[in-house]
Amino acid sequence: MSDGVISQDEIDALLSSVDGGLGGLGGGSSSGGSSNIDTATLQKFADKMKDKLVATFNGTTGKDAFTVGTPTVEAVSRDQLLSKVPEDVVAVMADYKTALTGDHLFVFAPEFVQKVGSLVDPSMEEAMVFEVIKEIVGGHSGSEISDLCAGGKLAGLETIPPEISKQPKAAVRMPEGNFALFSYPLTVEGTEFTMWEAISSSVAEGMTKSINGGSSPSPAAMQGGFAQPQAAAPQMMGGMNMGMGMQSVPMGGMNMGMGQMAAPMPGIGYPNVQSVQFQNLNGGAVGAEQGNISLIMDVSMEMTVELGRTKKQIKDILGMGEGTIIELDKLAGEPVDILVNHKPIAKGEVVVIDENFGVRVTEILSPAERVNNLR
Repeated sequence: MSDGVISQDEIDALLSSVDGGLGGLGGGSSSGGSSNIDTATLQKFADKMKDKLVATFNGTTGKDAFTVGTPTVEAVSRDQLLSKVPEDVVAVMADYKTALTGDHLFVFAPEFVQKVGSLVDPSMEEAMVFEVIKEIVGGHSGSEISDLCAGGKLAGLETIPPEISKQPKAAVRMPEGNFALFSYPLTVEGTEFTMWEAISSSVAEGMTKSINGGSSPSPAAMQGGFAQPQAAAPQMMGGMNMGMGMQSVPMGGMNMGMGQMAAPMPGIGYPNVQSVQFQNLNGGAVGAEQGNISLIMDVSMEMTVELGRTKKQIKDILGMGEGTIIELDKLAGEPVDILVNHKPIAKGEVVVIDENFGVRVTEILSPAERVNNLR
């Protein structure tokens, strides 16, 4: 280092040794995390997500080119994940923010990201390829949320909008301590890749509880499908011990009706009742629990119709005046683009309604077409 230059290996070593990394991008310590990660339960969950992940990749790219092998789930540390991934990675953060709160990280090899982009459009620029990857991550997260929220469990669960960046692996912000790592082996036109999905231990434990029955006791407290009463004295009203041999009920969850009991009484066996789970008819790309859509029905969104676009040099723009004709990239009679919040969703034809212009919808765009039209 006498010449003032350090190697990439030295840079990586420095980044990995600094807690928090550069600019807040570094990961946490590899120790101190929870080791109570139920990998067996999460493995079953990953197995269910495999086919939905294939549908998400194929549906977003518009190509039937992806297969997903048997995923694996393990509890790992930061150093263990770093040993699995290439030196430079494309990282996508989609942290959970409601119902469950914690880190949610996806890691891809840059070569895989380039392969995905070439399937959609060989001439696609890197920024647009990143938009495709973000849509894939959003679709996969939506599939997971849909399954976790089935039957009212983890109601309102959602993630932040995906944030993507390409950077050295040592600079990636990772969950602290030990965390759950889902590894999905991918094959794209004969080439093998891996998608790594990491979730913090707190999120992993919350997911496990939901998979095993929502807010019911953990598997260790269940025997023969029946909930066992707790040995500790019941409490309510801010910790007051009722001491009457009765099962206490938190005031916020008490059912005031006389026809139902708000909580099971000690010593009485109740069957293990589970909500019916129906197949998702939307191909797995559901971003939030369907039952909550009524909460946003009154939200206003900007809808615009775009006749066409063109590019002009600054000198041409400054030279424009009244009567100047600007040629657009649309042919006469070609459908116009319909955008919601500046994102294309459909195509249509211009009509006249009384004395106003209107547009008749003629086509709803697929996810792959929406990505292409973002260029």
